[in-house]
Amino acid sequence: MAAAAAAALLVGAAPRAHAFGTVGHLAEHERITRAALGCASGAGPDCFEPRSLDQVAGRKGTFGAVGSPDNPLTGESLTSAAHCDNADYVQGSDYRPQDRQRATTALIECVDHARARVRAGLHRAVGLLDTDGRIRPGEVSLKPSLFPPRPTGDCTFNRVSGRAKCDVIEEFGRALHVVQDFYSHSNWADQPAAGPIGVHNPPGGRQSGISPLFALFGAGPTAASVPGWLSTGCFDAKAAITGEHAGCTDGGRTRLKHAWINKDHGVIDPRTGVTSCIEGGKNICTPRGQVGDDFHRAVRAAIDDTRRQWHDFAAAVRRAYPGRGDRIICALTHDDPVTTCR
Repeated sequence: MAAAAAAALLVGAAPRAHAFGTVGHLAEHERITRAALGCASGAGPDCFEPRSLDQVAGRKGTFGAVGSPDNPLTGESLTSAAHCDNADYVQGSDYRPQDRQRATTALIECVDHARARVRAGLHRAVGLLDTDGRIRPGEVSLKPSLFPPRPTGDCTFNRVSGRAKCDVIEEFGRALHVVQDFYSHSNWADQPAAGPIGVHNPPGGRQSGISPLFALFGAGPTAASVPGWLSTGCFDAKAAITGEHAGCTDGGRTRLKHAWINKDHGVIDPRTGVTSCIEGGKNICTPRGQVGDDFHRAVRAAIDDTRRQWHDFAAAVRRAYPGRGDRIICALTHDDPVTTCR
């Protein structure tokens, strides 16, 4: 089977409900990232110009860096830590599948995964410049080329090192995916439905700000810093591949499933971040996303934290590379940095 055909088959088989969407027509990860980082969205002086933003966010038919963990070819589509899954726990109930400690460990592994990615991106950033501090044209170009073959000039996010700009954006985008999924897959910002609290209707944190757990350049979270009510859903990788529906059980005891807590689906304006659950006259949000303004709150927190992550990453670059940091950030965000970044 040709590589392109194999990739298309795998992408088509990827579990759509596992996360905010990437290559589908709703493309929630892409739209969140565009609303957070695009120059047209008022993201500030370090905003991304159109072609560079395409690399971070993706565009029609592509995953982009933020969507790359959903690409089965990258090996992360079923990795729990890459999507903040399997930190399931229901406070105030006799929840036996796993205790608070195991759920907290899963959450910290998710944060640590994102921390490792932004640090890898920081390390790779030096490759954008030569020893004299000048931008290396071949490491930042997004123009089509024949040698090496790049028909569109786009980055290829496959966890194989390429152009330095692409390498940095890939690591940063993989971290963003974790952060954005946290708000969809957890009860950080949402509220429960009416009725009894339990495994099918976990409590909601109803937090209005971003989570301090994802201060990725800080000291890192501890068990004591994880709220007792905080939970994500169980996602069964085998069930996702085989289509079975009996996953996420432990000794016959049902775990809090991803399907009961995620807010993955909905309409997002890629410039303003305005959300809606209605498309074609139908409510397309998930059951949890339809509760109150839960989908909107998850998206708003994801946009805000995406901006926080870029602000923190840019600040870390400037600290790590004094006198060169501004040029590195310019090279990452500008479409023709050799000409525009002085």
